[in-house]
Amino acid sequence: MWCRRLACLLKVPCRLSGSTRHRSPWLPRDRRTILAAAARWHHTAPESLKCAWQLHGDHLELRYANTLMRFDFVWLRDHCRSASCYNAKTNQRSLDTASVDLGIKPTAVRVDETTLFLTWPDGHVTRYGLEWLVKNSYEGQKQQVMHPRILWNAEIYRQAQVPSVDCQSFLETDEGLKEFLQNFLLYGIAFVENVTPTKEDTEILAERISLIRETIYGRMWYFTSDFSRGDTAYTKLALDRHTDTTYFQEPCGIQVFHCLKHEGTGGRTLLVDGFYAAEQVLRQAPDQFELLSKVPLKHEYVENVGDCHNHMIGVGPVLNVYPWNNELYLIRYNNYDRAVINTVPYDVVHRWYAAHRTLTAELRRPENELWVKLKPGKALFIDNWRVLHGREAFTGYRQLCGCYLTRDDVLNTARVLGLQA
Repeated sequence: MWCRRLACLLKVPCRLSGSTRHRSPWLPRDRRTILAAAARWHHTAPESLKCAWQLHGDHLELRYANTLMRFDFVWLRDHCRSASCYNAKTNQRSLDTASVDLGIKPTAVRVDETTLFLTWPDGHVTRYGLEWLVKNSYEGQKQQVMHPRILWNAEIYRQAQVPSVDCQSFLETDEGLKEFLQNFLLYGIAFVENVTPTKEDTEILAERISLIRETIYGRMWYFTSDFSRGDTAYTKLALDRHTDTTYFQEPCGIQVFHCLKHEGTGGRTLLVDGFYAAEQVLRQAPDQFELLSKVPLKHEYVENVGDCHNHMIGVGPVLNVYPWNNELYLIRYNNYDRAVINTVPYDVVHRWYAAHRTLTAELRRPENELWVKLKPGKALFIDNWRVLHGREAFTGYRQLCGCYLTRDDVLNTARVLGLQA
């Protein structure tokens, strides 16, 4: 059926049972021959439909592994992995992309059971594995997720019985580190037990997986209720669910918490999977999900306490998605630090408030709240791009230490260990 529609558009022969031949009277015979050849599916073997291809005016169409793919000719020349075009030792492109003719077309195309061969006007031959093309095509990427995850509410997480990793195993073995990172990547939170309750030992723990990201709060910080910084977190008050550093252009990727001492009551930590809540919004109100992913907002942090003088502004939507597959990768949600909404007209503002209310309702559902009591010796790592945290009010003296980690380095460590991240 698809081939018939294409043939009608091009007015060229289509080899389908019962079809008629169309001849375009205004094209010269040689031009008609070229178009006819281009419109016909070519197979890897006469009786095989495993792989088939067609040439068009500016792209190659390839059908393989139940995927119909389209490749621009410049793209096919630019991504050549031959020794003269790509340095396999450094995994870097050698070809000067700007030197490729934007009107380039292959002079010959051949496909066997595993490989696509393209010959270019200068005689250069490019080879692509068919599996590589499926993986790296736009159509293939649309079907894949960048980061496999398990979305959870409190009951799902408890039933999963995700184990904590022992500190010694985490620090001294790749197996322990890999188990920790797998838990973290899947759930957005992970715990390490039996950590010596000092700032120095927490720092050693953090540096096992990443560089520590130094911010306006320093490198490693102590956290008490002395209001030493201009932030509600430095009080004994309850904190609603939120993500941190929304007022950075790139919010910090991972946050580490370690309770060193608490002489009092309360102070449980609240954890909510923001991606789980966003998924519910997507199912129930896709238009509101889209609005939350399109409207840019400013978040702001203004501080004038003691010697600390800061004015930070970050801009971005509440929900951030990859455009090719609509996969959510970052949530910015912090009602404390959201600045004046002045980036969209009034008629969009009201719809945004309605969408924000829908998401907030999901985030505040009791069944989505995981409450944990942080104790000395138990360190918590949080994916700040996914999991919201908060706390209940507390009494007495409570001291935490922690830091932010660079997201790129955490994901790099995971990939080096063979995990998809």
